[in-house]
Amino acid sequence: MTAGQGGKVWFPYWKPRPGAALRLFCFPFAAGSASALHRWADLGPSIEVMAVQYPGRETRFQEPPLRSITALVEALGPAMLPLLDRPFAFFGYSLGASISLQLAYWLRRTGAPAPQGLMIGAGTPPGFWKPRGALHMSDEALIAMLREYGAAPPQVLAHEELMRLLLPMVRADFEMIDTYPVPDEEPLSVPLAVWGGTEDLQPSPQHLEAWRGYTTRDFTLQLISGGHFFLFSAAELLREAMERTLLRWSSKGP
Repeated sequence: MTAGQGGKVWFPYWKPRPGAALRLFCFPFAAGSASALHRWADLGPSIEVMAVQYPGRETRFQEPPLRSITALVEALGPAMLPLLDRPFAFFGYSLGASISLQLAYWLRRTGAPAPQGLMIGAGTPPGFWKPRGALHMSDEALIAMLREYGAAPPQVLAHEELMRLLLPMVRADFEMIDTYPVPDEEPLSVPLAVWGGTEDLQPSPQHLEAWRGYTTRDFTLQLISGGHFFLFSAAELLREAMERTLLRWSSKGP
């Protein structure tokens, strides 16, 4: 399957692997980009990584950022449908966890194929996020919040001109989280694997168990030493855990 124009927009770094057994759709964190997850999620020749590029950053910098998860999913979903011609799974990190959950609901409502499972990293379960009011936050306060989460290198946060360009996108991303309601949906019939940081403040480790209520299938939860971005501080450990999870799901079949 080749990507049409819509696919190239949403997955700009996609490198097809014709022999791959599975496509892994990766959904970045707030203020994150497709390039960060594409470089990170190299899980070997049997996995074809499809890192999603949200509007308003990198290759889509000229587009206005979206401010609601529902709007993003309704735009992304149709572009993904032609790419669901082989087994696939989702990996959502932080904001990406909520987006991947909502997209799984969208696929179910439209009668599309279901993912083999959802993998969630540092994702706050719906209803447990404490809104930060990013839409009305001053630039200084927003930068301080990014610094608190470790969401960007200090040299980037200190670059005033660059931050002026990036802050509208950052603000929109946090607005997506702030306004995402608890979904009025039946639990998914696909397995969920959740990872959280032992020192993360949002989501805190004790809140992660709430993800169990979003599936009628297998649920696993593992805590990894680190804060919100153990994605980078414990990269190898998380990659190995994801590979084991995908192998387990594939061996069980649909």
